[in-house]
Amino acid sequence: MAKFGGSCMQITEVNVFPVNEEKLKAYVAITFDNCFVVRDLKIINGKDGLFVAMPSKKRKDGIFKDIAHPLNNETRNLIESAVLKAYNEKIAGNTDNDLD
Repeated sequence: MAKFGGSCMQITEVNVFPVNEEKLKAYVAITFDNCFVVRDLKIINGKDGLFVAMPSKKRKDGIFKDIAHPLNNETRNLIESAVLKAYNEKIAGNTDNDLD
């Protein structure tokens, strides 16, 4: 397996698009290193509070599979923290989601 680069990617922008639904609270697009965007993350209101769902696609058998997802808990926590922070700021009225 080839490895490229030696540093971790940084989340440089988070765009939150709130929706008015019971469980789905927002769609989110995140940008890494000002050069790679992942769209269609979702903020879901679950039984234990808000969480971030990765973009997914429904397969022919009806099962949803993630299209893109973090490979470890550290990255998942980084993404979830940045997304939920941007969501809370958006609903509070602060719309500056640039993380530079």
